[in-house]
Amino acid sequence: MNNLKITVFFLIFSLILNSCGKFPGADAKKFPPDPKLRVAKNLEEGRGFRLSDMGKKSNGGGNFEFASSNELWRASLDTIDFIPLASVNYSGGIIITDWYSADSSTNENIKISIRFLTNEIRSDALDIKVFSKQCNLKNQCVVSEKNKDLVAELKKEILKKATLYSRNNPDKKVKPYIYSE
Repeated sequence: MNNLKITVFFLIFSLILNSCGKFPGADAKKFPPDPKLRVAKNLEEGRGFRLSDMGKKSNGGGNFEFASSNELWRASLDTIDFIPLASVNYSGGIIITDWYSADSSTNENIKISIRFLTNEIRSDALDIKVFSKQCNLKNQCVVSEKNKDLVAELKKEILKKATLYSRNNPDKKVKPYIYSE
């Protein structure tokens, strides 16, 4: 009876191992055969490490950037800090404000949506939409997209602040890998 249990165990164990298949990223055709080139490629992609950088803060390979270290994100939040936020998702790259009115006497409210297309500080990194809601006395409201002048002004202000934040952040300096024999 013990032999049967051991045989069944090894049979199941071998089936499980056999069904694993190929490991992802183990294709030798995708990696250069020269070790020096592999090291350079791995370091460029953020997969390697240097002993001289031990103990220093790094931005690759398992370390995640948080919203406070992303200049574009911080600049966007600082620019629209006077409006209450309805939804903020850093990993999804979107900020949506609540409806806002400067004073209660006007029937016009605005809502701003900022979508991040990249973390780089460029003019095409942001997709900003400003919506306007005008309501009459019977609470019948019309929502429309606001003119492009406000969008351009917001984008200009966010990019200006992000550039200033980036210049004042010395931790963002990345040294290129130079192989020496």
